[in-house]
Amino acid sequence: MASDGFTTCLWFDGQAEEAAHFYVSVFKNSSVGKVARYPEGAPQPAGSVMTVEFTANGQKFLGLNGGPQFKFTEATSFMIFCENQEEIDYYWAKLTENGGEPGPCGWLKDRYGVSWQVVPDRLDAMITDPDPAKAARVTKAFMAMGKFDIAALDKAYAGE
Repeated sequence: MASDGFTTCLWFDGQAEEAAHFYVSVFKNSSVGKVARYPEGAPQPAGSVMTVEFTANGQKFLGLNGGPQFKFTEATSFMIFCENQEEIDYYWAKLTENGGEPGPCGWLKDRYGVSWQVVPDRLDAMITDPDPAKAARVTKAFMAMGKFDIAALDKAYAGE
C-alpha cells in the first residue's frame, strides 16, 4: 500500500477476501487490490489469504485474516452520509442482507459484524441548529428510528 495517508485494517476470521469483494460490490469508487497469502509455517494454512487490499468509496482498507481472537464491536463504526432516502434505503438493504442486523438510530451491523451508521448528510445541521426546539425535536425523532426516515426528520425539524 502507498505511504500517503492511512489505511484502516479490518481483522477477519477467514473472510477478508470475501468481505473485500462484498464491500466493492456495495460502494462506488471501489476496487480490490493486492492479495498476500500465508507462507508455510505461518499461524494460518499455507496458501490461504493473509491480507487483501481494497478501496471502498475511495477509502483504503486492508482485510487481515488473523483468526478468531478478535471480533468487531459497535465501539468502531463507519458513517455513510446519504443525500436522500434512496441512498439510505440502498445502503441499509445492502449492508443488512444475508445476516446483517438492523440497529437503532441509523446503526446496523453487516454480515461480518462491522458496524455502520447510515445517516442523512443534513442530520448534523439539524441537531446543531441554533434553535434548541428544532434540534430537540429532530433528536427525539431519530432516537425512535432504526433506519432513518428523512421525511419524518424534516417534519420534526419543521415542527409538524
